[in-house]
Amino acid sequence: MSEPDSSLTVVRDVASLRRRVKVWHGEQRTVALVPTMGALHAGHMALVKRAKALADAVVVSIFVNPTQFGPNEDLDAYPRRDAEDWALLNAAGVDLIFMPDASVMYPDGFQTAVQVPAVSQGLCGTHRPGHFEGVATVVTKLLLQGLPDLALFGEKDFQQLAVIKRLVIDLDIPVDVLSVPTVRERDGLALSSRNAYLSEDERAIAPKFYATLSAAAAAIANGADIKACCAQAERAVLAAGFSSVDYIEVRVADSLLPLKVLGSEARILGAATLGQTRLIDNVKIPAQQAGG
Repeated sequence: MSEPDSSLTVVRDVASLRRRVKVWHGEQRTVALVPTMGALHAGHMALVKRAKALADAVVVSIFVNPTQFGPNEDLDAYPRRDAEDWALLNAAGVDLIFMPDASVMYPDGFQTAVQVPAVSQGLCGTHRPGHFEGVATVVTKLLLQGLPDLALFGEKDFQQLAVIKRLVIDLDIPVDVLSVPTVRERDGLALSSRNAYLSEDERAIAPKFYATLSAAAAAIANGADIKACCAQAERAVLAAGFSSVDYIEVRVADSLLPLKVLGSEARILGAATLGQTRLIDNVKIPAQQAGG
């Protein structure tokens, strides 16, 4: 595809990315990275907006990472809208797009994988084997390729966020990982590129997932039994029209361990399938009230 007709620069190789970041750092400018797989929506743009508020230069990467898709997942069908994405990023004042292809990220002979075992266990780690290894590997590469001062990720993918925070600590990567709250439609549905897969009828049902998780979170915050609330939430999601529920669980927010200690800030996290679309979401349970 041709490059965008604008002042926005697109680079496709690591050397060009590093040259640009080196210039900015030489000018004592801070650099933020917003990693994406494209098909940008308001959730991504909230990350960009926050990045621009915190840094002098903003890089957005667009790369549909094949290693985080399972063999029966939607790699080939995943939406790709380069021209629309470029227009959004140009209007937002992004300084640079890093848009490598798979041969740049995984050249011939590539063998290395990054694993973050404990945080990756359970939740989506159980239902998408290998997914977080793919995420951890590509994010590690992006951070080392660009060496930004900070990188921003959304809280909708809460387990992914935990994986990335852990790998940055463990591998001593000199970047601050910052999170941005989930951006939602007016009816509560968390924004996701995969929402485009929903039919009109499914789109009307989809917000009930967040509503159900929110109700369970409120009940748990008021002292209700955690296991009972999660079981009731699963029944409610299925009754709303979802075809299956992978999990609805409560975890300690900073470690993703099962909630055991009263007073720990927690999240209720869920994943469910509606038609052909897998949705994930999570809701905060305040630390001062969490119990069970």
